[in-house]
Amino acid sequence: MSDIPNTLVDRNLDATTVISLRREPACFAFLSSHSISAPIGIDAINLDLASIDYYAGRASLWATLEIRSEANNDQATAVLGFDESFLRPFTRALIEAATTRSPYRMLVRAPEEDRARCRVVEYVTGPGTALAEILITPQDQVLLIGITGDDNGEETLFQLPRSDAFLRAFTKMTHRADQVLRQTIAETERLARKRAA
Repeated sequence: MSDIPNTLVDRNLDATTVISLRREPACFAFLSSHSISAPIGIDAINLDLASIDYYAGRASLWATLEIRSEANNDQATAVLGFDESFLRPFTRALIEAATTRSPYRMLVRAPEEDRARCRVVEYVTGPGTALAEILITPQDQVLLIGITGDDNGEETLFQLPRSDAFLRAFTKMTHRADQVLRQTIAETERLARKRAA
């Protein structure tokens, strides 16, 4: 009888998805609500696989979009956290906003959807604030990524470049990461079925 390992292959997304923004137009993250602290320049972005779980007959995972800056010694700072269903529609929304030059409202959670299960959270204005909608607003050289708040209206979280080179690199990065996340989900479900048998 062979032992079934209780581990997954290390996906190491943070090392394989880094995109440098040093040659792009200057972008910033606004790491506090109501401008309590100064914006921080973004030198690179990456994705990271934060956790994977199997609960109530369903595999799920949590990943983060992280920024890195010389201002904080290139330490990763998560700005968005999301589940496996987020990357494809977010990438499509980003490309559509950039190419049409029209603001894009991406609905993350319908009003009647179960609020106990968060699909996307932001770590900029608080320690994991669940989002219902993301706003992508194109400017001449950058895309503003923001949210709508109940009390404060719209608020910008961070910026991403709007250049063709960045959009190609971002699309390639999210496509690869999406494949890895879905492979991880499938592997988790396979391990769970083997253990149940």
